[in-house]
Amino acid sequence: MFSRYIFLVGTRYGISQGHSHLVSFISRLSTAGLVIGVALLILVMSIMNGFDKELRENILGVMPHARIYHSHAIKHPEKLIADLKQHPRVLAASPYVELQGLLSYQKRVAPVAIFGVDAELEKATSKLPGLLPKGTLESLATAEAGIVIGRGVAEKLNVAEADSISLIIPVEGGSSPRVKVVTVFAIFDTHSDVDNALALMDINAAAELSGYAGQITGVRLKVDDLFAAPEIVRGIMQTLPQDYYGSSWMATHGGVYQSIKMSKNMVGMLLFLIIAIAAFNLVSTLIMVVVDKQGDIAILRTMGASTAEIITIFMVQGGLIGLIGTSIGLVLGVTLSYFVTPLVQWIEKIFGVQFLHSDVYPITYLPSELVAGDIAKVVITALLISFFVSLYPAWRASKIQPADALRYE
Repeated sequence: MFSRYIFLVGTRYGISQGHSHLVSFISRLSTAGLVIGVALLILVMSIMNGFDKELRENILGVMPHARIYHSHAIKHPEKLIADLKQHPRVLAASPYVELQGLLSYQKRVAPVAIFGVDAELEKATSKLPGLLPKGTLESLATAEAGIVIGRGVAEKLNVAEADSISLIIPVEGGSSPRVKVVTVFAIFDTHSDVDNALALMDINAAAELSGYAGQITGVRLKVDDLFAAPEIVRGIMQTLPQDYYGSSWMATHGGVYQSIKMSKNMVGMLLFLIIAIAAFNLVSTLIMVVVDKQGDIAILRTMGASTAEIITIFMVQGGLIGLIGTSIGLVLGVTLSYFVTPLVQWIEKIFGVQFLHSDVYPITYLPSELVAGDIAKVVITALLISFFVSLYPAWRASKIQPADALRYE
């Protein structure tokens, strides 16, 4: 059934230019549809994987995986931090003081969430120190009034490093707000929406501004599994007094992650349908080939070719078209996935536009990450669809009667 001549005949039918012009055109069209479908699916899935990676590494690398905080301030956090570090799923813990305030510079204002951090302990729970010039957090600890702000905040205020700006902290009870002049020590850029509303100070300076000098708001945690963070927090809360509360990154960025995941699934399904539609064009192509090659099929039958061999010949032809289209689409999709990020950045630079704004999207550039498993799924699915849609035309070819086909030859 799978003899050499069958593959030679099937391959010849698949790549031959001897068909009618209409058959050749439809054959090229079905191949082009497969190429476009496979390439687009690989490209879109790599972009969705890039968004997922940036969320996990950039945003969640800066923001805490989980937080444990008190209804008021925590006076003696040393024991709490030590106990939290003993949890088997907590990798690191660092204290923080959280403030909500406004930064003002030359009649421009920007709301910010200010985190007072410990320079040494923060390195274990956040990747933000790695985005700053070396020694920046240590300088904050020794300076009287320093602050680090995100790129988005700096652009809103139109400030640069070493500029002095006003920090305004509202006070409960209608009292006058606390105002402090601070110096911008550094500007960090995570290429995400975090840059629009985050600022860092030394933990002691932030505690003084909060009105609870020497006390902290809570403890930031880094856990061993991002997606188990809510479960880990619930387990920790069962061991703490009732005045303590806990939250995970799911509360702040879980919606973004679920949106990315849902978008990937929906877009993937739609593009798989595009591949299916392109593959079903093979049915038209192969049926027209069957009509075009009735004489050849009849001659093969009179020479002793069995029904199974005729079916195999046209299965080989359909599989070959599917293989060619999928292979070209694979190469094109992988190439586009590798170069889509610098290409979009080049277009933005040339035309002075920005496609992704942090006010709308979680990151400010188009990321891409190729995942071998996704590529394998696309390729295998395209080949399987091409194979199965070839069954009906191959069966039709096997039913041609030599006498009827050769009667008018």
